[in-house]
Amino acid sequence: MAAPADKVPDQTTDAVPPPSPIEPRSETARASFEAALIWIGTAALFWLAWQLAEALLLVFAGLVFAAGLREAETQLGRIWKVGHATRLTAVVVLFLALLIGFFAFAGVTMAGQAQTLTQTVTQQVTRLGVLAHDFGIDIGHGGDAMAALKGLVEGQFDRLASFIGSTLGGLGALLLIVTLGIYVAADPRLYERGVEWLTPAHARRGLHASLFAMSNVLRRWVVGRLLTMLIEGSFIFVGLSIVGVPLAGLLGLVSGVLAFIPNLGAMISGVLIIAVGFSVGPTEGLWAFGIYLFVQLVEGNVLTPLIEKRAVDLAPAAVLAAQLLFGILFGILGVALADPIVALAKVALERRSKAAEPDAPPTR
Repeated sequence: MAAPADKVPDQTTDAVPPPSPIEPRSETARASFEAALIWIGTAALFWLAWQLAEALLLVFAGLVFAAGLREAETQLGRIWKVGHATRLTAVVVLFLALLIGFFAFAGVTMAGQAQTLTQTVTQQVTRLGVLAHDFGIDIGHGGDAMAALKGLVEGQFDRLASFIGSTLGGLGALLLIVTLGIYVAADPRLYERGVEWLTPAHARRGLHASLFAMSNVLRRWVVGRLLTMLIEGSFIFVGLSIVGVPLAGLLGLVSGVLAFIPNLGAMISGVLIIAVGFSVGPTEGLWAFGIYLFVQLVEGNVLTPLIEKRAVDLAPAAVLAAQLLFGILFGILGVALADPIVALAKVALERRSKAAEPDAPPTR
């Protein structure tokens, strides 16, 4: 008798059942798992950025410095037809010579004047409390309010001094920013390619265009800000010297440096200038106030429209909000770099918005 043939398996009974919604093979489960990974990865990146906030801000400061070097090197190329490396070397040598010369010839004098400035502002706060008491203004029980204000002024100077004097906040940070800026300015395309390699191939062209636009905006912003700092500091120095206000050199330097920080920098420099002016007498104080007001009017109505708005047009409220937020989160360095960060964020958002817009219909 012939052996029975093998039975053909029943395709209906042995078919693999479809996955249930709770199994990993389910499309719903897979999509949820991918979404969870994205959220976890995003949270991890935010946590890492928070832990490395100071280092990241120093790196960004190096990029800002690199943008300034690149723009200076480009402008030098219009009158000196040599290679890129030669022009950049000349710009770096000139910058280092000016920096070393400033600290060599004016560093000691400025350090002594800084201590005098701290004492002068503190004395003016005390005099303000006495004057308010003479006019019958209640300033708190036992002068607690003025004591708190005096302590706040002294504390801000102490915090600034400790930041400048610390290894990371002072010389170490300066060396890091300068070194990083020189390396990036020497070959920016090398680092742009490195960033592009981290993105998918289909997005590299758009990323390259965005990086190019952000680089141009940052370079124009640096030039505009440096011109504003130079003009404002020079005006303050010359004006205060003419009317006989002491510490004119230091106040001009401080005003120029603080001009790097819009809004808040002008407020701080104004308080210092007026306080030192009234420490000499009412006439000098009024002159100091008038000079400060004149410089701010020139900056707001002439310098900003002519120089900075051509680079990037930022809403003052947005910049001020970013400064307050970054100041609370990251301190002095966050306040100083809030403006360029907002400028680059605006460029990135504008390009993303344009990329998301549908193509316009062809015109007939």
